[in-house]
Amino acid sequence: MLNRVQNQKRDVILDSITEGVFTVDSNWRITSFNRAAEEITGIPYAKVLGQRCSDILRADVCETDCALRETIATGKPIINKAVHIVDARGERHAIAISTALLKDESGKVIGGVETFRDMSLVEELRKEIEGRYSCEDIISQNHRMQRLFSVLPNVAESDCTVLIESESGTGKELLARAIHNLSFRKDKPFVAVSCGALPDTLLESELFGYKAGAFTDAKKDKPGRFAMAEGGTIFLDEIGDISAAVQVRLLRVLQERTYEPLGAVSSVNADVRVITATNKKLGELVEQGQFREDLYYRINVMKLELPLLRERKDDIPLLVNHFISRFNRLRNKNISCVTDEVLATLLAYDYPGNVRELENIIEHCFVLCQGEIIEKKHLPASVCPTSSVDKVKTGEITTLKQMEILLIIEALRRNKGNQAATAKELGINKSTLFRKLKAHDIKPRAYA
Repeated sequence: MLNRVQNQKRDVILDSITEGVFTVDSNWRITSFNRAAEEITGIPYAKVLGQRCSDILRADVCETDCALRETIATGKPIINKAVHIVDARGERHAIAISTALLKDESGKVIGGVETFRDMSLVEELRKEIEGRYSCEDIISQNHRMQRLFSVLPNVAESDCTVLIESESGTGKELLARAIHNLSFRKDKPFVAVSCGALPDTLLESELFGYKAGAFTDAKKDKPGRFAMAEGGTIFLDEIGDISAAVQVRLLRVLQERTYEPLGAVSSVNADVRVITATNKKLGELVEQGQFREDLYYRINVMKLELPLLRERKDDIPLLVNHFISRFNRLRNKNISCVTDEVLATLLAYDYPGNVRELENIIEHCFVLCQGEIIEKKHLPASVCPTSSVDKVKTGEITTLKQMEILLIIEALRRNKGNQAATAKELGINKSTLFRKLKAHDIKPRAYA
């Protein structure tokens, strides 16, 4: 009688919890299953009692990486592991599970208990946020990038020649692909050529192709990249590295929309949109006589400049989450986030390699991290301050408050102490910025 009352009390308590809860015995058979678990899985209590938990949840980790099995084997609980289950309707749900041992009154392990939360809404919100701050595969909430996103559809529709100038690793090819994908040429090829990776003789034949007999080893005709991109877009990266001879040939393509393969006796029409990119200042190369002025003005119909990652550090948390989601899919892992200390370190770093370097840093962490949260010990040594000078420079940032101060100060410095411009860049109201300046005792005039 006493056990029955105790069980009823236990069931009332379990049913009042908003998280799903179930227990299993030593044979992995379900011994209890609360109301929230019924709602999340769509399976009633009566149908799960005595069944194996893997047959009910059908999670993606049940056979290979069962959290409950690991807890029972090691005695260590698992907290908030991200997994996916399949409900009664066959629909896939994101959940976060936690596990613990189940012991009797004498302390003997008699099974395990697992709690789980439905993370579908959180996942949908994450996708919505990424969608709101993305254009094709480019992720950003920074005001300069948002302005760039707003003009991309018009740039894509115009079919004009585009020049993208920025440092290496900022995503110039991603931007070129975005323009192509938004244009009427999206169903035709997108062909990328790294001009700086090939010597002049190879680059010319690579771009324009050749006819059989054009040179000793030319046994048969070979189409060039312009022919491969017919009707679509050709992306010429590192355009500032091409020789004067190739510049002349490229100029003819842009002026006359024709080109001649090596060894050909007639011209070929080119219905190709040209997008170029460089990590150099072409205007300065023109002044130095290293780049043709007429070609510069042909490719500079529409110039787009990508800001460096150190100029848009407000994007770092968004990019970190994006790369974690991406590498979780690629590496079949369930890493959920980074610690505040890691995020502070990433915000303090200057990123000479830009977004590509941040992506490499997160991939490095994925190799070392065997848990669910990336910690500072997983970061590359080059990112973490080691010398006393570095520590003073980064201010030993370890809290969210310090991160906020850093972002405000850097924005003030970029805007020369202008509060209105700083508030706009940070995406907050001017009165909100004023309160934060007062709370953190930051003097805008010091950065004017």
